[in-house]
Amino acid sequence: MYAVILTGGKQYKVEAGDVIEVEKLEGEAGAKVEFTAIMTVDGDKVAVGADVKAKVSGEIVKQGKTKKIVVFKYKAKKNERVKNGHRQAFTKVKITNIA
Repeated sequence: MYAVILTGGKQYKVEAGDVIEVEKLEGEAGAKVEFTAIMTVDGDKVAVGADVKAKVSGEIVKQGKTKKIVVFKYKAKKNERVKNGHRQAFTKVKITNIA
């Protein structure tokens, strides 16, 4: 059985036991989190939209930041240069149960 969940404006296909990285969620490592499923598939049974009754529960494994990316903007022949960096925060979640 697997489900499609919505969190952080993105959709993820998950099964029990999966470890996924999602946009930052509040909570420390070890905290429980619940997601609402927007689609579930169990063998030949497919439930979508209002038919979905499943809740997806997980446990926060760790909070972190991704590798730094460099954002460099410039305008040719204008001596205009801007260099910035960015590290996106994420939460690693282990899916424990789809019920």
